[in-house]
Amino acid sequence: MNKLMKFFFLTFSLFGLCLNMQASEADLAIPDLHQGTYHIFGGTVSSWDFLFYGALIIVGTLGFSLILFHQIKKLKAHDSMLKVAATIYATCRTYLLQQGRFLLMLFAIVAAILCIYFFGLLGKPLEVVLEVLLFSIVGMGGSYCVAWYGIRVNTFANARTAFASLRGKPLDVVNIPLKAGMSVGLFLISLELVMMVIILLFVPRDRVGICFLGFAIGESLGASALRIAGGIFTKIADIGSDLMKVIFKVKEDDPRNPGVIADCTGDNAGDSVGPTADGFETYGVTGVALITFITLAINDPTIQAKLIVWIFGMRFLMDFLSGCSFFINQAISKKLYANKKDFNFENPLMRLIWIAAILCISVSFFMSHLLLGDLPNTTLWWKLAIIISCGTLAAVLIPEFTKLFTSSKSNHVQEIVTASREGGSSLNILEGIVTGYLSAFWTGLLIVGLMTIAYFTSEQGLVEILGPHASIFAFGLVAFGFLCMGPVTIAVDSYGPVTDNAQSVFELSQIEQIPGISESIEKEFNFKPDFEVGKHFLEANDSAGNTFKATAKPVLIGTAVVGATTMIFSIILLLEKVGMLKLSLTDAPVILGFICGGAVVFWFSGASMQAVTTGAYRAVEFIKKNFDMSKKEADIEDSKSVVKICTQYAQKGMWNIFIALISLTLSFAFMDPNFFVAYLVSIAVFGLFQAIFMANAGGSWDNAKKVVEVDLKAKNTPLHEAAVVGDTVGDPFKDTSSVSLNPIIKFSTLFGLLATEICIEMKMNPAMDYSMYIAVPFLILSLVFVWRSFYGMRIPVESVDTADDSVTDESSVDEAIADDSVVVAPCREEVKP
Repeated sequence: MNKLMKFFFLTFSLFGLCLNMQASEADLAIPDLHQGTYHIFGGTVSSWDFLFYGALIIVGTLGFSLILFHQIKKLKAHDSMLKVAATIYATCRTYLLQQGRFLLMLFAIVAAILCIYFFGLLGKPLEVVLEVLLFSIVGMGGSYCVAWYGIRVNTFANARTAFASLRGKPLDVVNIPLKAGMSVGLFLISLELVMMVIILLFVPRDRVGICFLGFAIGESLGASALRIAGGIFTKIADIGSDLMKVIFKVKEDDPRNPGVIADCTGDNAGDSVGPTADGFETYGVTGVALITFITLAINDPTIQAKLIVWIFGMRFLMDFLSGCSFFINQAISKKLYANKKDFNFENPLMRLIWIAAILCISVSFFMSHLLLGDLPNTTLWWKLAIIISCGTLAAVLIPEFTKLFTSSKSNHVQEIVTASREGGSSLNILEGIVTGYLSAFWTGLLIVGLMTIAYFTSEQGLVEILGPHASIFAFGLVAFGFLCMGPVTIAVDSYGPVTDNAQSVFELSQIEQIPGISESIEKEFNFKPDFEVGKHFLEANDSAGNTFKATAKPVLIGTAVVGATTMIFSIILLLEKVGMLKLSLTDAPVILGFICGGAVVFWFSGASMQAVTTGAYRAVEFIKKNFDMSKKEADIEDSKSVVKICTQYAQKGMWNIFIALISLTLSFAFMDPNFFVAYLVSIAVFGLFQAIFMANAGGSWDNAKKVVEVDLKAKNTPLHEAAVVGDTVGDPFKDTSSVSLNPIIKFSTLFGLLATEICIEMKMNPAMDYSMYIAVPFLILSLVFVWRSFYGMRIPVESVDTADDSVTDESSVDEAIADDSVVVAPCREEVKP
């Protein structure tokens, strides 16, 4: 806490130098939506009324998500499984509460900077500043709310899915997690849309722009913290739990393993909390980026209003159609699989994506013509629809590409298994790396190809309406198209943590060992359970969940990068207005900016993995000492201790990363505008390929392990040990570093927009230009936390040199964590074996 106060003091001291500067001209001027009208089916509707009634429809889809939630809750399961699910939810709840306190600490720093900027630099009235802070809290609270909702749905669905597997009907094993995922997806997107429409309709016109900015910063902060910390937590727990299979030769999710409950909590913290908060933020920030571009690049208020309403109208319709695609897919699946005892669990999920894509692309042309067909340029509507369709195609083609590299049925994954059989863990890791690199190449070309189509379409007359930068707006619309079927993308992503947890719930419940369980289930639930078939279904379904967790990652990553392009261009427009931009590849600042952006991506990748590695070392150290093979199940206190270790290292790693990132952004923004723009472009480009490489390499390792366990049934063999080692390497690749680059890219760009505004204010008045006096101290501060993210998180050398594998000092876990005073108070409890 002392270090937090020191950081506050430094922040206020540096910014206090410039509190008397004049107001910026960069506020977004959102047009009056009461003036624009639409002629729809012979009637006239104002822009304001269209958005208002559209939002009411979306409230209906929000209600439908709650109906799905209630349907899942009503499903029955055996008490032994329900008790395990309740324990998992209790640990998830504790984790979320601790993360909420931690998030408030991070928000305090951002709030201080927002206050200094809006109140000090821009001279805004106190009530405006409070309004900005309020919507920042709303944005952050929205990310937190959808994360909590996702965990609650998933922890209801996990036990129900596990129990449904005993009926011997594989379709039930697919339908429950898919219904849970759809509930999360509809809730997330609908809530985001309603929140943004409320800002657009009910906030005064002169405050809408800065309130949108505050809202976006708040949700970006929430997503960054929950995504990064969740990614670190889940992989510490996963590695700690998985390595016990090799060390003690036990089965997956052995109840005696103290790390299993932490692993189940991590499945939700990393694969549910992170993606839902990230998806919420991505949807919002992309919308804010497009609105920012429209208001900065287009001068005609009528066209501004038309395009803003069109964007929201498209989102309303796509949200509704995503719900419709779920029902269509359910009907098809029932007809195809209702009486089958076995089928490929990936097929219903991929079909859902294709149905949603076809509906969204078809209706995008209809809605575009309805809302934009009366503009002077009568071709604008279909050109914009083509551009959006490029993004929607990306959202369906990227999963197809990803499956080629990560599906358990793919040749690449089979090749990893074959290499592992002869070369052990060494060739397993090498083949996974090769797979990741190839996937990044082909996925990158796919994204470039679709963006190229959007570019050439934008050059066909759109410049007349959208200005000379129409191609950049087109790129933003591609990102928008990525998210048109947002509920479906989130649904297939949320499918994974339910299937993973379901398998764990089955094992932890020890339902097979309960005396007279078959007769009891037959009497109470009217079916005869088949435990072996149930376990097979759950393992196969977990493999499908792994595949579709992998397919959603590049979609969200691609959206972040393409959407960041639009936000970066907004920064460029601000700098061009004041004559402070001169981008040239021959200028030294531009080249240096590109290099620094790449350096930051690689630092972040290493720092996040360092937190996982050290935390996993501590978790393994503790679990090995407390794994009692003679017990029926692990002591609950030992399981809680593993959860504490995971939480402490997740927060410690997140703290170092966040302070370093925000300090680097402020420092680079104040150094040189050309350098900073090149830096942001570099983060987006390097981040795209690094993230796809790591995500798909990790996904291929994960499903190679599943092939060994499910298809080859080769558990507790040298081949299985090699697959487990590869999977533990891939864990932080796919679920920590790669996915966390997404919010890192967006937060850097969004916060960079704010930092650029501050820098402009200073440089417009040379007598008050203290930019370098701010840049240098923040650079030093960032390097301190970069150092801490590695060398403050290292595994102690003396522990590595110890001959005995067991923990020689009972308090070693405490000492490793206590060496850093930035860990938040609720997590500083003593860890006792």
